[in-house]
Amino acid sequence: MSSTVDVRVTVADLSNGAAWMGGRLMPISEAALPVTDWGLIHSDITYDVVPVLDGAFFRLPHYLARFRRSMDELRLDPELSNEAIEDALQSLVAATGLQKAYVAMVTSRGVNQVPGSRDPRDCKNHFFAWCVPYIHVIRPEIAERGAHVHVAKTVHRISPGSVNPKVKNYHWGDFTRGLFEAKDHGAETVILLDDNGNVTEGPGFNVFAVKGRTLVTAESGVLEGISRQTVLDIAAEQGLEIEIRALPLSELFESDEVFITTSGGGVAPVTRVDDRIFSNDAPGPITTALHKAYFEWAARPENRTEISYRD
Repeated sequence: MSSTVDVRVTVADLSNGAAWMGGRLMPISEAALPVTDWGLIHSDITYDVVPVLDGAFFRLPHYLARFRRSMDELRLDPELSNEAIEDALQSLVAATGLQKAYVAMVTSRGVNQVPGSRDPRDCKNHFFAWCVPYIHVIRPEIAERGAHVHVAKTVHRISPGSVNPKVKNYHWGDFTRGLFEAKDHGAETVILLDDNGNVTEGPGFNVFAVKGRTLVTAESGVLEGISRQTVLDIAAEQGLEIEIRALPLSELFESDEVFITTSGGGVAPVTRVDDRIFSNDAPGPITTALHKAYFEWAARPENRTEISYRD
């Protein structure tokens, strides 16, 4: 496993986004995969996304550890150590100059090296990364007043027995179908249920229900988000009760507040789920406090990995 990366730079304006591929930095518009890459044709690929806030990665070791677990689960090996991957991310963000960014690290199964082979062991796995200005899963002007979310009726979350949700993946068929349904109903985004009618997650976020001083979030059918874990850590610090278990939709509707957690925005309030209105259609006090605490946590030195920007 390599512990270093050879970074070659294309001289160009990278402030709108850049990619790191094969040891070379380039504008994101130039990044491409072969049409026969199994990551493209089979969605045989894993990724993770770490935010950059105020010139530093937020909880980068947690994201790198989850990315490594995902690669191990899928038997993907790009022959790079975590240190080498971090070096690539550092060089990527430094080249863009972005102080607030959305940074993806990706490992694909790659192109099969044996003509006609259907054996995944014959593929050459490879790592790449890309960086763009910070992305909000819920647009800031909507998050400020609270998002309106639709619960999908025509599709359920893919079963964990088919696709492991703890491995970050591009299997978005269920999410995409749900998003079309949500947009058709005038909602900002969608929540998917499992086959038993329990809340799972949405495209790019975990869901929390608040009842009194208790937070409830799903145990099954979800990615164990780093932002989710950050909120659980903050809640424990603030003396809130935490329950990680099945969350029936009926219980969600009886909650005092609902919010989502995401690397693309932290804590975002949900003020409507279908026709149910929460907190008088405004962010509730627990959600508001957690949103503020999230970015206070992001400013703590122990949660920051500083970026060495170029002069």
